[in-house]
Amino acid sequence: MGRVAGSYGVRGWVKVDEAQQALLRCASWTIGGKEYPVEEVKEHSGRLLAKLGGLESREAALKLKGSTVHVRREQMPAPDAGHYYLADLVGLEVVNERGEALGVVKRWLFNGAQDVMEVEGEKARLIPWTRAVVREVDLQRRQIHIEWGADW
Repeated sequence: MGRVAGSYGVRGWVKVDEAQQALLRCASWTIGGKEYPVEEVKEHSGRLLAKLGGLESREAALKLKGSTVHVRREQMPAPDAGHYYLADLVGLEVVNERGEALGVVKRWLFNGAQDVMEVEGEKARLIPWTRAVVREVDLQRRQIHIEWGADW
């Protein structure tokens, strides 16, 4: 969900880089195996700044530098219609417009321009997550329908 980049100020605030917007709405964060209540969080210069309960000094905040920020799944807000948490798509079958099964989503990569599905099947494929490629996500049938040739 994000990575602690360091402290902010002298009162225990942390700077979080690579943060997902959902963190703004979560009541607590888990960092380094410990859960911290979120007292206040705001956006500043492309990153999140947060005051977490139990962190009262710059030194305490600096001890978390480099740690990953996690939240419990039940704290996550429901995604808007047509949006998905990428973790929910891992394991879904990927089918092209001809009905050919290309494999299942193994994991996600990020290339700076878009998210990329790593699909494991007869051969490994890297498929961009773009409107031009992804036609439909059917969570009930556990399938992602795409426009992509089996021989690509």
